[in-house]
Amino acid sequence: MKVERNYINSQFTLSNSGQSLPVYNPANGDLVAQVPLASSEEASNAVLSASAAQRDWRLLTSVERASYLHRLADALLIRKHEIGQALALESGKSLGDATNEAVYGADITRYHAEWARRIEGEIIPSDSPSESLLLQREPIGVVACLIPFNYPVYTLLRKIAPALITGNTVVVRPSNNTPCSAFAIARAVQDAGIPAGVVNILSMDHTIAERVCTHPKVGMITLTGSVGAGRKVLEYSQVNIAKSSLELGGKTPAIVEADADLQTAAREIVSSTTTNCGQLCTAVERVYVHEDIYDQFVALLRQHMRDLKFGDRSENPDFMGPLINENARLNIHQMVARAIDDGATLEVGGFIPQGSGHFYPPTLLTNCRQDMEIVQEEIFGPVLPVLKYSDSDQALALANDHQFGLASVIYTENYRTAMKVANNIEAGEVYINRTPADPYQGYHAGWKRSGLGGDDGKHGMLEYTQTRLVVMKY
Repeated sequence: MKVERNYINSQFTLSNSGQSLPVYNPANGDLVAQVPLASSEEASNAVLSASAAQRDWRLLTSVERASYLHRLADALLIRKHEIGQALALESGKSLGDATNEAVYGADITRYHAEWARRIEGEIIPSDSPSESLLLQREPIGVVACLIPFNYPVYTLLRKIAPALITGNTVVVRPSNNTPCSAFAIARAVQDAGIPAGVVNILSMDHTIAERVCTHPKVGMITLTGSVGAGRKVLEYSQVNIAKSSLELGGKTPAIVEADADLQTAAREIVSSTTTNCGQLCTAVERVYVHEDIYDQFVALLRQHMRDLKFGDRSENPDFMGPLINENARLNIHQMVARAIDDGATLEVGGFIPQGSGHFYPPTLLTNCRQDMEIVQEEIFGPVLPVLKYSDSDQALALANDHQFGLASVIYTENYRTAMKVANNIEAGEVYINRTPADPYQGYHAGWKRSGLGGDDGKHGMLEYTQTRLVVMKY
């Protein structure tokens, strides 16, 4: 069993809170590590260290900041096996997938480093002939980064890289389910020689996390998490009028038209629903199938789900792995049971397996209605409800009749139908003839209750800036 330490002001420190957090492997229940929970004093020191460091960090040229990010990417690749091992044990991912997540984290770190010479302002015409208006992009200050459990390595770097390149410093709270990989990243931060206080990583309970987010030196809070967590962050942000960037719940609809490549659509949709045991904010969570192909497509979904095995991915990386904890499994199973009670037909799965580990089988539900909880609420598990529609206008209306608007999918060979959906879907992303996978250079932003602000690309990087108008009279 490993004992971790918090990373504050470039030092790994023993906590003085006297409290620790046990971390378990969700595939077998083994105790993986003991992680110290930060005290109020330590959290305050982390924020103050970040604030002090930010004064010098923002004065570096963006190219100098980029050089540190490139060194961090190099250090991440050197430590990718260590990071991957930590992540695999605490999340139930395969070692290969966990290690690849570290590689993707290095990739997005480099991507944001390359913005160094591209952070642009504007020159705006003035009403006066003897002055110029300059609009500058400036850092916000200290950013509190709240990280989820499902892709904790990638998401941590997805947040800190744009924050750092734009001149901010960070205090990171990893998920209490998956903190060990964050401390492995902290060791890479130390290897890269990033100046003291620029990056701080601490495990915290909810009380200490609130104190960090409401600290007067914190100017921005960025969260990837649930709608409930997003509401909490909005409460925290009111204290000091901190900026918030929130990536929240999703309920990706997939529309399957009669002219679609059904084999490809079925295979990719099942893969999306079951990747990481469905613990993915853009996973397909509801499918609308044209009535002319409904029976045929359901048969394909049923076969793909039956063929998919689940179990400990350290034994077989082709297995679908576990849910993060027992509460998640019970909540999902209860949602499935309520759907069946409400008239849905269970085609595959829908049971709690015997033995250790928080496993849940791929589950397919048909004869679902739009008003069912299983269609309206995020599942965050390997469960797929299927609904029937008669024409593309109805499918679009059903897809949009929802509280969430993160990602969406349509399978069709008709460009007119594809463009109608692309131009009218109420979601931040639409994928045509493929399932979601966020490109670094895109923009991952939710509509409706799926969030505020966004990640990735130029616009994700600019989330970490504020503007200053300079009026120059000459």
